[in-house]
Amino acid sequence: MNKDIILSSGKERSISTMFADLKSLFKSFVLIANVVPVFVGFWLALHFTGISLIDNLNVFLLTIVGSTVLMAGALVLNNWYDVDIDTVMARTQKRPTVTGNISLNTVLMLGIALSVLGMVLLFFTTIEAAIYAFIGWFTYVILYTMWSKRRYTLNTVIGSVSGAVTPLIGWAAIAPAFHIVPIVLFMIIFIWQMPHTFAIAMKKNDEYKAAGVAMLPAVLGFNMTKRQIVVYVACLLPLPFYLASLGLTFMIVATMLNIGFLVIGFMGFSTKNDLKWANIVFLYSVNYLMILFLLMIFVTL
Repeated sequence: MNKDIILSSGKERSISTMFADLKSLFKSFVLIANVVPVFVGFWLALHFTGISLIDNLNVFLLTIVGSTVLMAGALVLNNWYDVDIDTVMARTQKRPTVTGNISLNTVLMLGIALSVLGMVLLFFTTIEAAIYAFIGWFTYVILYTMWSKRRYTLNTVIGSVSGAVTPLIGWAAIAPAFHIVPIVLFMIIFIWQMPHTFAIAMKKNDEYKAAGVAMLPAVLGFNMTKRQIVVYVACLLPLPFYLASLGLTFMIVATMLNIGFLVIGFMGFSTKNDLKWANIVFLYSVNYLMILFLLMIFVTL
């Protein structure tokens, strides 16, 4: 075989491996899922204040890039700290921190550098936006990753705060976030994360048990988890009515989504396949939030 072909093939594999490692290190899906609410918060702030996006493109770029970089830093630090857990869990064993493709010192330095850079960029928007961003970072890295994740089933509640502040970051970059819309967005994301995360924990229950992570299903069982899922989904029911300013169409669709979510939740009490049901809850929860955010943008166009 031609030597040049061998070298070219090896180089392509190396680039492909590096890309896969970075994608895993930054938890690309989680990162995108957390940046979208920042954009929605920013968009809705523009809508309700009557401020032009064109006139604030610099603020928009600083907000999106800054929050993305900061969240990436937090996720990288989570990977660095959780390397012992990731070694045990099958779904995380290909992360570069586990395989050794990227050294732990490099991951630590990268996480710190991205976190600092992200905070600096956000300070060029508003102090309030930067404060919300820091609260999210501190909650995720310190209170969730380093303190509660391995000790308490309440780790899910604590970790949910970090995701819920994202729309506040976007809104506060334009206007003070003491407004019913960003506050309700915070509540929706905070509450939504509970059934979403519980469903994941049920699907990966054996792995969490093996890794010694104090997720609710691993500690208190599936029946308790099902009850908690229904309780939290029920808490979503009144929230669309606090967003009447988004119009009747939004309230009707959001309420229908909530009712569908609740029906699926109750199905868990009669299911014969807990893992299949948990997967349905997971898939519904992902689409639920995506549809809700797209709807918020659509009704304000």
